[in-house]
Amino acid sequence: MKEISITSTFTTYDTLQELSQDIQDLMNQAVEVRKNAYAPYSQFRVGAALLLDNGKIVLGSNQENAAYPSGLCAERVAIFHAGSIYPEAKILKMAITAASDTNQTTAPIPPCGSCRQSIAEYEIKQETPIEIFFMGEIGEVYKSASLKNLLPFMFDKKFL
Repeated sequence: MKEISITSTFTTYDTLQELSQDIQDLMNQAVEVRKNAYAPYSQFRVGAALLLDNGKIVLGSNQENAAYPSGLCAERVAIFHAGSIYPEAKILKMAITAASDTNQTTAPIPPCGSCRQSIAEYEIKQETPIEIFFMGEIGEVYKSASLKNLLPFMFDKKFL
């Protein structure tokens, strides 16, 4: 028997203002698009903003459905939109923010498992890491240099 140890490293910022101006701008766009979320069931609104290598910014907000599996998270809305409109572009950075209609979110909210798998697909496809910044409504911001920090045992096409 042997043991495997996995370490993930994140950079934390106490506030959004500690980040570079370009990341603040990206996160502020995620905050704005979060307001467009359709979240009548969870009352939990998420916004995502992607910076592509062509300079374009692609936005997404979560879109729920009474048949829960039919909805999509903000991250996947943005990623799939970027993939359909700019199929050759690489995603450089992703900003994610989440807020509840019922209580204030003060802890950084990472992508869910399905979103992690979708981000992994694009990170593997483009062969370059995607920097991921995530926060709640207020408070700390976490930065992951790559999706591999959030999903160290990624499932990808090499297993198929």
